[in-house]
Amino acid sequence: MTELSDWFTEPAVIEACAEAAEALPMFACMDEGKVAGFVVLKEHPPAATEILVIASRLQYHSRGVGKVLLGAAERFARSHDCRLLTVKTLAPRGRDEPQFEATRAFYLRNGFIPAEIFPTLWHEEHPCLFLVKPL
Repeated sequence: MTELSDWFTEPAVIEACAEAAEALPMFACMDEGKVAGFVVLKEHPPAATEILVIASRLQYHSRGVGKVLLGAAERFARSHDCRLLTVKTLAPRGRDEPQFEATRAFYLRNGFIPAEIFPTLWHEEHPCLFLVKPL
């Protein structure tokens, strides 16, 4: 995540994600023994699985790693009888932030539906977009 400083800027967030990866289901996409990307999942029984964090190294962007990771998340969710896959990301906030525009576009291309914006869930300067994907 430290390689993705355009997305992950706060040390506390990176540390929380690292701790979650230790305790929650995690899948990685490997390339020649190197982690190309990973996804950490959190179950919300009985109906949903949340993508807590998903990331791929910059050199693997637009090379299918994210799609592979989403596939792993969907298979996990289905195997646990979940009917929804959810994710939270930064909502548009009227700034030039192409990295987050690309993130939102990735989710939309892969079948996620914007469900709600939570203006202060994280922080009032970081509005949260909640997306869902029916499985």
